[in-house]
Amino acid sequence: MIRISLRLAAVAAIAGLTACFEAPPPAPSISPTQPLARNTPPPAYPEALACEDVGGQVVLQLEIGADGRPASMRLLTSSGESQLDDAAIAAVRGWEFAPATRNGQPVTSRIQVPVTFTPPTPRPERCFVLDEQRASSLN
Repeated sequence: MIRISLRLAAVAAIAGLTACFEAPPPAPSISPTQPLARNTPPPAYPEALACEDVGGQVVLQLEIGADGRPASMRLLTSSGESQLDDAAIAAVRGWEFAPATRNGQPVTSRIQVPVTFTPPTPRPERCFVLDEQRASSLN
């Protein structure tokens, strides 16, 4: 009986030692995240194009830095109107994002951003003044 108790004690001691030398459980995995828009005000619509009912879409590729600011950008698709393209680029330069993360740390990432210009309805009051100025300059 004493032998069995000693054997059980030895097995229990070895099992306890084995548990001490096992690898710790892996750290919980933190899922990566994509950048999220924080402060992305719309671009200024070029007045003359708004009055002429001209719209379009610009598509930009942005590199968002770990600080959440656009680090670089590239025009992927032009609207066909350089004023709209320029307005989109100027606005996006000042945008702010929550940066993408990997393992809980902010990282640089790339995204594509469409910027759509839809002519305002109703037509802005200022357009009527511009129409009158154009008409009087033709006479």
